[in-house]
Amino acid sequence: MILRRSLLIAGVLLALPVTAWAQDPLKVVATTGMIADAARQVGGDEVEVKGLMGPGVDPHAYRQTRSDIVAMTRADLILWHGLYLEAQMEEFFHDLERKRTVVAVAEGLDKSKLRAHDDYADKFDPHVWMTPDLWRDVVVEVQKALTDVRPEAADVFAANAEKHLADLDRLSAYATETLVQVPDTNRVLLTAHDAFGYFGGSYGYEVMGIQGISTQSEAGLNRIGELVDLLVDRQITAVFVESSVSDRSIRALIEGAAAKGHKVHVGGELFSDAMGEDGTYEGTYIGMLDHNITVIAGALGAKVPARGMDGKLSAGF
Repeated sequence: MILRRSLLIAGVLLALPVTAWAQDPLKVVATTGMIADAARQVGGDEVEVKGLMGPGVDPHAYRQTRSDIVAMTRADLILWHGLYLEAQMEEFFHDLERKRTVVAVAEGLDKSKLRAHDDYADKFDPHVWMTPDLWRDVVVEVQKALTDVRPEAADVFAANAEKHLADLDRLSAYATETLVQVPDTNRVLLTAHDAFGYFGGSYGYEVMGIQGISTQSEAGLNRIGELVDLLVDRQITAVFVESSVSDRSIRALIEGAAAKGHKVHVGGELFSDAMGEDGTYEGTYIGMLDHNITVIAGALGAKVPARGMDGKLSAGF
């Protein structure tokens, strides 16, 4: 009798950790805010997501901190972008994937949809989040990664992904309808670095960056001079700063144009490599793109909704 009772108690104790583990959210670490948002949208209550790079952080230059390393070694799943976005962390991730489940969610994209990288041979422009039509492929990769780690929640992940993809399709429609209102001659988007190439290709805008695809590339005086001449010659009156890149070069352009008698103003601040503040609408992927689309279109001559697609933007236009 004593032996039977001992065996029963032991069986219950052994079962407890399994039950508790099954109910615990997956611990997911994501590098960028955009990937963290996708994991939260798809994972729902099944995940607990930590994003490494917050608002205003440049992923091209980011290096893992001690606390990042601790979080990743304790995570069930680590999601990073790939395509040489987190250039300073690539070696670390390749070492880590021998011990943990690590997925580069943009590496599996159809390469025929990607832009070649101007600065690095055999690399591609990583800024695929700039259009919802490309980003939806990344969301699907996030869904696959979560499902592989927790297959018993596959139906939950599939339902959440379907809802989020529908929201992305609605955002895509808003982008097309709004950006087409900008006069053809005004469809020039000049920013601090070349992060908007996919945006320009999707919506018919000529895109120019002072720096290249990576913020680690240098913007020389010759490049500044060339762009000043272009602003003057083509009578471009609006340029844009970025939340994660210094505005020093943009200010130099404005001053250079002014010295030649041509007035240029800042059309607005765009989210390029990082989203808005945590807890705000702009701190979500949908809000980030809604902001960019509305600011760009409004600054370049379109009539835009005062607070964006759903009236949720923090500032009116």
